[in-house]
Amino acid sequence: MSIDWPVVAHGALWLALTFVAYFAARRLQQALNGNPLANPVLIAAAPLIVLLIASHTSYAEYSHGGWLLLWLLGPATVGLAVPLYLNFAEVRSVLLPMIAALVVGSFTAVISAVAIGYELGASIETIRSLAPKSVTTPIAMGIAQEIGGIPALTAAFVIITGGVGAICGSALFNLVGVTDRRARGFAMGIAAHGMGTARAFQVSFKAGTFSGVAMTINGIVTALLLPVLWLFFAS
Repeated sequence: MSIDWPVVAHGALWLALTFVAYFAARRLQQALNGNPLANPVLIAAAPLIVLLIASHTSYAEYSHGGWLLLWLLGPATVGLAVPLYLNFAEVRSVLLPMIAALVVGSFTAVISAVAIGYELGASIETIRSLAPKSVTTPIAMGIAQEIGGIPALTAAFVIITGGVGAICGSALFNLVGVTDRRARGFAMGIAAHGMGTARAFQVSFKAGTFSGVAMTINGIVTALLLPVLWLFFAS
């Protein structure tokens, strides 16, 4: 099989630009003392989108390089087992409240997304793409494909959801008086997946640990149950 070197080079260029944009955004957030409004993912995405539009580059062309970053989300998610191992005793001590919170949180994330899409008059394909928005990107895209959604659109919804959660999560917890780091982290993991977990780790290691646990279990549960429930209610 011959290798299309121009395509490979083009993908490598966009991959390099993505890394540069992200690390520049990280430096900006550090310069602003970790301000959640300076979310590096959202800030890095802005110049990349401008460059893609200006160069008339399609998402498919960009993804020749970006697929590597998408693939790395899988190992990164598995790597969250390390803080879980380090805090396993504390996680086990609150297992029942976590299960209750997971059931309520997962159900609310899906139902609210579907209800909002329906009330705003979205197409059925858009609603299906919106349903797994609170699950980490690789899993969410797989779920969307399984239930008849548009995986690329789902990826956009996932990023928006994570960005809003990472930016507004701490302020919302302060507003409603939630101070427990475990509860704050767990809620961030369910509602805002990887971006929320990254933000939780910036706040505290304990919050990040519980966020990682929530994100992982929520992804597994949603991937197993949402396609089945969707087919049941659609039939």
